[in-house]
Amino acid sequence: MEYRRLGHSGLIVSSVSLGTMQFGSGMNLGNLDQKATNGMVKYAVDRGINFIDTADVYSRGESEKLVGNALKGIRHELVLATKVRLPMSDTYFNHSGATRVNIRREIVDSLRRLQTDYVDLYQVHGWDKETPIEETLRTLDDLVREGKVRYVGLSNYYAWQAAVALGIQHEEHLERFVTAQLYYSLVGRGLENGWLDFARYADLGILVWSTLAGGYLSGKYKPGQAAPDGTRFGEAGKFVPFDEVKGEKVLEALRKVAKRHDATPARVAIAWTLSRAAISSVIIAARTIPHLEDNIAAVDLNLTKEDIAELDLASDPGIPYPRWMVLQLNEGEDPRPKVLHPEVYSNGGSWKDLRGRK
Repeated sequence: MEYRRLGHSGLIVSSVSLGTMQFGSGMNLGNLDQKATNGMVKYAVDRGINFIDTADVYSRGESEKLVGNALKGIRHELVLATKVRLPMSDTYFNHSGATRVNIRREIVDSLRRLQTDYVDLYQVHGWDKETPIEETLRTLDDLVREGKVRYVGLSNYYAWQAAVALGIQHEEHLERFVTAQLYYSLVGRGLENGWLDFARYADLGILVWSTLAGGYLSGKYKPGQAAPDGTRFGEAGKFVPFDEVKGEKVLEALRKVAKRHDATPARVAIAWTLSRAAISSVIIAARTIPHLEDNIAAVDLNLTKEDIAELDLASDPGIPYPRWMVLQLNEGEDPRPKVLHPEVYSNGGSWKDLRGRK
C-alpha cells in the first residue's frame, strides 16, 4: 500500500480508501449487510487501507451503524471520516443543512452509530446557501475544540466557495478545511478547470469519489444494451453525468492500456487518478471482494508517460475560458517561465499561443 499526507494536516492515509455507500439497503447501491460489511472492512484493512469514508446520509445512518460494528476493536488504528449536510428526515426540515442545530445533532448521532468518541475527519457534504457560512465554520471549529472532531473537510463545493471559507477561517482563526472530497474521473475532468490549481495553492488534499463514474469505467456496460443485473447502473441508474459517445473513446483507450499491463480497465482508471496532482486518496466502493482486490491493485500499477498521454488525449474535455486565456498569458506570452523552468518547455510546453506567434 502507498500512503500520503491528508491535505493540510499531519495525518497519513492510504492512497486508496474504503467508501461505504454500498453498506446498507436504504440507497439501493449495493445492499451489503453486516456480514458482508465486516468481510469488506477486514479485507481492506488487512491490505493496508487505513482510511474509511462514510456519511450520515448513506442509507440514513445504516451505513454508519454497519461500519461502527465492523470497526470494533480496531477503530483507533484507522482514520475514520464521515459527513453532514444532507437531509436525514423527510418530515422535519431542520434535520438538514450545515446549520449549528443540524451539525450538532448529527455529530452526536454519527458518533453513536459509529461507536466512537471522535471522528478523524468531519466533512460538510455540500455548500448550504440557506445558512451563513460563518455559522457553519464556527460550529465546526467548536467541535474540534471539544475533541469530537480532529480535522474538518468540505465536499462538492465550487472552488470560489472553498476560497471564501478558507479566507474566513484564516481571518477568524478558525480550524481550517484540510481536504476537499470531489468527483473526478476520466469522463469527468471538470476539476482541471480551476479546482486542481486551487487545491495545490491552498494545500487542500483532494479525496476523489466515483473515479470509475459509477462503475462505467470498469467497461462492463455496453452501448445500447441494458445494464447487467446486480450492477450499480442496473439498480440505481446512471450515477454521474457524462457524454457516452466520448465515454466510448475513453473506454477504448482504457482497454488498450489495460491490455499492455495485463490489468482491468477499472484498475487503469484508478491508477490514472492516483497519478494526478493534489490527490490525497481515491475512494473505492466495491460491492464484492474480487472487485475490491482489483481496485486496491491499482496502487501498484505504474502507468508509463505514454499510457497517461494516451488516456489524457482520449478523455480531453477541451479548455474553457478563462483557463485558456490564463495559460496563454502565463505560458504563451510570458518569457520568464521558459527561462526559470526550461524542463517544462523541452517539448514545446503545455500551451501554444493561439495567435500563432513563434
